[in-house]
Amino acid sequence: MLIFSCFEVMSKINCFWFRRDMRLRDNAGLYHALKGDYPVLPLFIFDKNILDDLEDKDDARVSFIHQVVTEIQEELQKLGSNLLVKYGNPLDIWEEIMATYPVNAIYSNRDYEPYAKTRDNRVGELVKKKGIPFHAYKDHVIFEKMEIEKEAGGPYTVFTPYSKKWLAKLKTKTAWHNEQEISFYLKPYPTEEYFDNFFQSDQPFDLPSLESMGFLSSKLSIPDKTVSRRIIRNYDSTRDYPATDGTSRLGIHFRFGTISIREKALHAQQLNDTFLNELIWREFYAQILDHFPKVVEKSFREKYDFIEWRNDEDEFQKWCHGKTGYAMVDAGMRQLNQTGYMHNRVRMITASFLTKHLLIDWRWGEAYFARMLLDYDLASNNGGWQWAAGCGTDAAPYFRIFNPYSQQEKFDKNFDYIKKWVPEYHTDDYPEPIVDHKFARERCLNVYKTGLEAAKKN
Repeated sequence: MLIFSCFEVMSKINCFWFRRDMRLRDNAGLYHALKGDYPVLPLFIFDKNILDDLEDKDDARVSFIHQVVTEIQEELQKLGSNLLVKYGNPLDIWEEIMATYPVNAIYSNRDYEPYAKTRDNRVGELVKKKGIPFHAYKDHVIFEKMEIEKEAGGPYTVFTPYSKKWLAKLKTKTAWHNEQEISFYLKPYPTEEYFDNFFQSDQPFDLPSLESMGFLSSKLSIPDKTVSRRIIRNYDSTRDYPATDGTSRLGIHFRFGTISIREKALHAQQLNDTFLNELIWREFYAQILDHFPKVVEKSFREKYDFIEWRNDEDEFQKWCHGKTGYAMVDAGMRQLNQTGYMHNRVRMITASFLTKHLLIDWRWGEAYFARMLLDYDLASNNGGWQWAAGCGTDAAPYFRIFNPYSQQEKFDKNFDYIKKWVPEYHTDDYPEPIVDHKFARERCLNVYKTGLEAAKKN
């Protein structure tokens, strides 16, 4: 364990704890830490509680985080500082850090997932006993908690009025940035102006290897965190066509904070309202998860928990492996399995198919997406699956069932997407449909109707 030799003359340091904010620039919590009275020691923890739950030891997200941590450490070393990287239980690590370093205060950015909130509460209680304050800031979203609330009070549970209030609030305060008047809420935090307040050390910290944490390097490629203005400018007209390069692919970067939500929201506001609307959906689902953590295990609309799912394991495996006999569904699942990504339009098609054609519990599908998606985000994944199943906020009515054939005709008319991911389509090697569409639709309507009637009796 490295002990800084200058502790004799330096009484205190502040710590900044990186989590879902993996960047040095335009970082709210880091900005406040660097503006403080003491040098800042940056820290990242590979959380054993999270990593131990991952099924695949070549999980590309772990490889990605490890690479990002390496890059941040190298960038800090150029500034004469360093990044302390630990692997283990956060509570144990903070005990160790407080016993080793003269910590004045801890700075971080808020996370809205249930595990993260519980973890932070426990760390806060732990360090409070030592007289150390735990400061947390808003960085992952533009608006949080009750910044966007109903006129009568309380959180919105319907997207359209939420988005209108969100957009209205964006215009309530302005600020100047780069000789341009912009929304105050989109103004970046100028962390680079305070980089000289990073703790200075010429002794490097060890970086745990992937192997030492029980993981292997993934071969999946990660989308770039820059996206052309053309894609954003044309987003509304290209985003629904899976064979077209018409989406940003920035999900993993939003998930881990390697890009700033303020920067991208500003670009969206300037270039394309539809893309900005997608960012608002992201925030809507984040606040739903924050206010209603029950959605992790239960339907947002509780009456839908009375649906009697078939949960056929064999059919679920065929869905997972892209062998349902429905080409759009199969193409999407194969794209997911091979790349860690699935086009957003196709996510809706595959989710609707699983829950309504096969009557398999949305939680099964959500868990599979959580395992496979590079850009997996609990709030958005949960919100999307509950929407598809008809049990969430803004849910499509249960009787609205996607027809995979008409979806293909509308969004992949020339079979370009299907041909890429299902090359055996239209050959004897391609399986027959796992279930007849008309039959599946009627079955779904009957099962949902029965479940909702049962809910009324309870």
